[in-house]
Amino acid sequence: MASKVIPAILLLGFLVIVMFSFHPTPLQSVALKVLPPTTKSATPDSKRYWMIFLKKGPHRDLDEAQIKKIQHDHLNNISRLANAGKLLVAGPFGNDEELSGIFIMDCKDSLEAVNLVKADPAVTAGWLRFEVIPWWTMKNCVFK
Repeated sequence: MASKVIPAILLLGFLVIVMFSFHPTPLQSVALKVLPPTTKSATPDSKRYWMIFLKKGPHRDLDEAQIKKIQHDHLNNISRLANAGKLLVAGPFGNDEELSGIFIMDCKDSLEAVNLVKADPAVTAGWLRFEVIPWWTMKNCVFK
């Protein structure tokens, strides 16, 4: 009997030590942070893009005329970036949540992506805020 109890007690003691020594680290947002430059790919056949998560901004108490103008200017900016080859995908989500939409951008680094998105009229007005995350996909899988 003692031969089964002692290993069980040792295992229980080990588990208690592991539980008390584990300290989870909170994830930090990369919003408005410039990520360190990197030239390495996830694989030789992959390409890095920049996923921009558009979120509701702090200034949502605007009147209808202001919102209409911001939206008009925001859509013009989307067209301008798409025509320049910087913006590959843009669109809102079909819900009324904190996360409002996405951009997928083809930029040399996060600094370029941040600067382009910071200049968007909806961001400068505070209607939207954003988070930038690097995103890798296989070449010719989604984009050329």
